[in-house]
Amino acid sequence: MKKLSILKHSLFCTFITMCSFSTGFAQDEVINLYDEAIPAAITSENYKEQPEIDTEGNLKRIRKVSNPTLSVFYPKERNGTAVLIFPGGGYGHLAVQAEGSKVAHWFNKIGITAFVLKYRLPSDEIMKEKSLAPLTDARQAIKKVRQNAEKYKIDPQKIGVIGFSAGGHLAASLSTRFAEDLYSEIAEVSARPNFSILIYPVISMLDAYTHFGSRENLLGTAPSEDVIQQFSNENLVTEQTPPTFLVHATDDQAVPVENSLVYYSALKERNVPVELHIYEKGGHGFGLGHDGTQQYWPATLEKWLQQHSYLKFSENSSKDLKKP
Repeated sequence: MKKLSILKHSLFCTFITMCSFSTGFAQDEVINLYDEAIPAAITSENYKEQPEIDTEGNLKRIRKVSNPTLSVFYPKERNGTAVLIFPGGGYGHLAVQAEGSKVAHWFNKIGITAFVLKYRLPSDEIMKEKSLAPLTDARQAIKKVRQNAEKYKIDPQKIGVIGFSAGGHLAASLSTRFAEDLYSEIAEVSARPNFSILIYPVISMLDAYTHFGSRENLLGTAPSEDVIQQFSNENLVTEQTPPTFLVHATDDQAVPVENSLVYYSALKERNVPVELHIYEKGGHGFGLGHDGTQQYWPATLEKWLQQHSYLKFSENSSKDLKKP
């Protein structure tokens, strides 16, 4: 009887947690990233995802991600543009609320269909090549969205990515390494984003600029110089890297602003359209914005998307969106 009671309690907690996920995330649909087996995965019965719920019952963060998914957020009126959202968290957790669902809802306000990627976090316990798992998931995600463009009522040539912090490193990696021969169930579909939005991104793995927590989680404690260079995106920019919108704060003490500066320079050198916004203050992790000038980057991004024909221009389109 005691075992049965414990089982009932466990099932009840699981049900409550699932309800919390649904309430806090408020997505319209959740789909598994892979229809077949997760590539290069190692089975571990003791490795369980660790959700963190806030005081209001909303899903705030996730650690130990082992089952990658896409959460779909539909706008009331779809304009044909889509964006994949990569939350940050130093490759140690995913900030799925501040840098995921909240961002998705903002994109919905301007007619863009949003997909929040719950990507696998590097772990030797559940994957054979932990440094490639997030990028493998990102490539699979954009291919899956593009392959199903008709279903989602989006234009397959208007699919972009946005990443925050370590999620910015992942978005930049996809933008520079989209053609690499990594595992994919959808080989015939391009993984190239049409545009890239990087918010206080980790770009470089070099000692001078990197966020060491992100580097250690992704590459280990003692990566070789070759591996460091391979995962430093400023080295990987080509003429095929998509147009990019960059946001950073000068006083960012976690991910130095030089990450955005070196990436901007690399893009400019190769004539890739790029726009860079550096704010005096804001620190790290400001998401959609707090008090200060950095809070206005979403309205500026909206104008940039209009300029590149991913949104229709409207004189009133940024009204009430300056402070999400």
